[in-house]
Amino acid sequence: MIIKLIPQGGIGILEVSKRGDVLTINGERFDFRELPEGAVLPASAVDCEFVVGDVARINGELVITLFLPCGPEASEAARFPADIFNPPDGNVSLPQ
Repeated sequence: MIIKLIPQGGIGILEVSKRGDVLTINGERFDFRELPEGAVLPASAVDCEFVVGDVARINGELVITLFLPCGPEASEAARFPADIFNPPDGNVSLPQ
């Protein structure tokens, strides 16, 4: 899994956990296990304000883009976030 982050001010709090290809975003579960290789699911098909790009499976990896809440006091890591590659199952560590 590759989680891409786009910093965005004023959109609340983001908490993400992962179990395989199932993401829980702010307490809501999103199951992407059935997304086949090469398929693209438009962001508009995922009922979550934090999912801002198409969800795709590329070379076996689920790729998803999320808004990352980022205020004026945010660290440089949050303002210019790196992609998160293959996070372990459990809570996903996001830059603050």
